[in-house]
Amino acid sequence: VQLQASGGGLVQAGDSLRLSCTASGRAFRTFYMAWFRQAPGKERESVGTIGRNGNIYYADSMKGRATISRDNAKGTLYLQMNSLKSEDTAVYYCAAKTILSSEYIFWGQGTLVTVSS
Repeated sequence: VQLQASGGGLVQAGDSLRLSCTASGRAFRTFYMAWFRQAPGKERESVGTIGRNGNIYYADSMKGRATISRDNAKGTLYLQMNSLKSEDTAVYYCAAKTILSSEYIFWGQGTLVTVSS
């Protein structure tokens, strides 16, 4: 599966932003999906995951300010981010894995979110 993330940009603290990740190739609905982010000079961290049946897990990084969703008909994963802070500045990546994988093996190219304070 090929993943294409989009929707990043420059926003101000307190703003909201929605990222999208469009998948092409194999059936999107069969994949477990996730959002990760990597801030400058820091390691990549999880934002959250969404299972094939829609079960969602949020990491502490954005818990309470992020909503992950998927539209299987459109083959698209979303990340709605609210009350953005300067520390949310990062490159955001979408990723996918199958039920047979212990790790996320398909990655999008990343989209940069810059939050100015």
